[in-house]
Amino acid sequence: MTMTMTMTIPARALALFISDLHLQAAHPHTCAAFLAFLRERAAAADALYLLGDMFEYWAGDDDIDDPFHQTIVQALRALSDSGVALYWMAGNRDFLAGSILAAAAGMTMLAEPHVARIGNQTITLVHGDAECTNDSAYMAFRAQVRQAAWQAQFLALPLAQRKTIIAGLREGSREAHGSKSYEMMDVTPQAISDLFASTKSDIIIHGHTHRPALHINGAQRRYVLPDWEVDAEPPRGGWIAVQANGAIVRYQLDGRVFVDVDSN
Repeated sequence: MTMTMTMTIPARALALFISDLHLQAAHPHTCAAFLAFLRERAAAADALYLLGDMFEYWAGDDDIDDPFHQTIVQALRALSDSGVALYWMAGNRDFLAGSILAAAAGMTMLAEPHVARIGNQTITLVHGDAECTNDSAYMAFRAQVRQAAWQAQFLALPLAQRKTIIAGLREGSREAHGSKSYEMMDVTPQAISDLFASTKSDIIIHGHTHRPALHINGAQRRYVLPDWEVDAEPPRGGWIAVQANGAIVRYQLDGRVFVDVDSN
């Protein structure tokens, strides 16, 4: 499939897709870039899909009054109130987000996989962690923490205790990543093939792996969203748009714009 790179902005966006911002007070430049994205880009779209790991972690909806969280929630609410449809899908860091957060921010919560019909495109949306099936230890952990009984038990703990437990889990995850290959932490071909087959779509958009790319297999296209880290050097981040003219466009914070010309 031919790809072109352009610095011009294509037609109006029907939908924007973003993931893996890992928003936290310790990364103010990333937060500022996201807020600017909401004002300057998302406000001109029909819909915004937040595909997981918006926050570095989410300990439960009873933490929504935290001043940093309120900054993000109020910005999302302003966007929703302006008429942009907001959709949220849980990631591996913020899977405890619930109805209180959704109502406050004006978002619709999506289960995964979610199949969306946008313009003339049928698109399957996932966060991406469920497709990393080579990482058996993570898959076992994921299966445990996504159980309703486990979540109810965890959310019954005091908020401060939950945050302490999450901090320990994050540290353990960082240590474990040092011993895992990129291949182990990436999606597997079989999981992606199964997802295409079960959803009967030819396009998948996901995040999680922090390895932005377009993968093409015949008529099937898999778009991987970038993570955001504007407080790093060099800064990184970006999003994907489905334009009103049918094009799928990948935007990067460094100003590069990649247009999938064959989707027009």
